[in-house]
Amino acid sequence: MAEEKSLIEYPSVFPIKVMGKSSPEYLPAIIHIAKQFDPIFDESKVEQRPSKDGNYLGITLPINATSREQLDELYRTLSTHPLVSMVL
Repeated sequence: MAEEKSLIEYPSVFPIKVMGKSSPEYLPAIIHIAKQFDPIFDESKVEQRPSKDGNYLGITLPINATSREQLDELYRTLSTHPLVSMVL
């Protein structure tokens, strides 16, 4: 079986977009997860976009990606978190 070539060059900064219900616990929980997968994660680079009515919050996490496995596991962890509605 041939190994798939990645479209991403590693290491690189890779934006992960996360959407969830706006709550006081949401952003700290997402940042905590990001730091587990990226030891040099920079919180100051996180972008936040509230929904029109403020019920949801979109977060963009600039992850220092080192491998496809790292990104896949981060995506799985974020996707299964109870405060997260969607991960892109």
